[in-house]
Amino acid sequence: MPFTDFSLDQRLLQTLKHMGIDTPTEIQEQAIPIALAGKDIMASSKTGSGKTLAFLLPAMQRMISCRALSKRDPRVVILLPTRELATQVYSQLRLLVANTQYKATKILGGENFNDQAKALARDPHFVVATPGRLADHLKQHHLHLNGLELLILDEADRMLDLGFAEQLKQINNAADHKRRQTLMFSATLDHGDVNEIAAELLKTPEHVSIGAGNLEHKDITQRIFLCDHLDHKEALLSRILKDEQQKQIIIFTATRSDTERLAIKLAEEGFKTASLSGELKQTARNQIMDEFSRGLQQILVTTDVASRGLDLLNVSLVINFDMPKFAEEYVHRIGRTGRAGAKGDAVSLVGPKDWVNFTQVQTFLNKKFSFSELEGLKGKFTGLKAKPQSKSKAKPAAAKQKATTAKRKSAAKATANRDRRFATGVDIGDAPMLRKPKSKLQDTPED
Repeated sequence: MPFTDFSLDQRLLQTLKHMGIDTPTEIQEQAIPIALAGKDIMASSKTGSGKTLAFLLPAMQRMISCRALSKRDPRVVILLPTRELATQVYSQLRLLVANTQYKATKILGGENFNDQAKALARDPHFVVATPGRLADHLKQHHLHLNGLELLILDEADRMLDLGFAEQLKQINNAADHKRRQTLMFSATLDHGDVNEIAAELLKTPEHVSIGAGNLEHKDITQRIFLCDHLDHKEALLSRILKDEQQKQIIIFTATRSDTERLAIKLAEEGFKTASLSGELKQTARNQIMDEFSRGLQQILVTTDVASRGLDLLNVSLVINFDMPKFAEEYVHRIGRTGRAGAKGDAVSLVGPKDWVNFTQVQTFLNKKFSFSELEGLKGKFTGLKAKPQSKSKAKPAAAKQKATTAKRKSAAKATANRDRRFATGVDIGDAPMLRKPKSKLQDTPED
């Protein structure tokens, strides 16, 4: 199905042509007609499936074909979990609004609050934002959402994992009217918090699911190396980087301090390396991502702040220096390579501290990984044995029920045999309590 079958405005079709896009992806093919019909959507699709256009195109078509509910309020708000993802969506939106009368602004944490207030005062039609900062502007009455027509939540599961549930509810309440349409995109629909907040935000939504969140990416080769300790990890990392010819590389770590330490180490080894973490100011983060996307840096060492949504076509290798805390994050990390039909490689370094997270990834993917080795760097670590269940946990249900019944009988027997007499008591109603008489003390003869 070509885009022309969606009855999109000719200006949008022309823009898609300039972007070199002529055929919709599966998520676009299923989601766009539902969104154009004005229905709420709850959708899931794997990373790199093209869902950004799946919500931007209906938003633009609504802007062109429908009359605004308000002259001053934003017509479309797009919420995203991270600044980097918001920046990428904003850059794609700018291509669509170019040469039109529609204005868009970006509202992110870490950027100048007063400048954002001024941008909102210019009455933009689109607002691309992170939930926390937009909620702050709502509190300050820098914008109102009474006339909001379309609320879009991208990577909803990640927003909830980052603790933005309260801000999402505030934004929802500020734009709570019958004519609002809501599109929610999530990596998975099997997320308890996502389903809970969807019930609050969406009205009888249509469900669209393209591939399970735990499906493997066919274009990515995955290798697992077992490591004894940190020095062993670093030795394996250095060998992989030196022996393999790669375009660009992303290395994921667990902590901010590791990103800086590894970036310095790799720079000393001669690699053009940058580090990215959430504690950096937004201007610095923007500069780092811009330089990396333009190929000025070969390696990006980062935390999970760069694990989702970023479309970096020259990344040919992803390395998990530390395994992610959440199994589904593994899929998003390795999804930074193998994009747009290209082949990619993913390497994971698994030490004793990573083992539990690694087993969770195997369970999530329903896959048993084999382990790779490098000559001269084979370690002694072969994995941790699962802890045996305690006897109480190992008991079958019938045995537990039997033990519980016996315990109750024993307690009832003890109750029946205890002394029923009272030394003190309180009369209740017309029936006086019988009290046990106090024993008289015998008189002892005086010396």
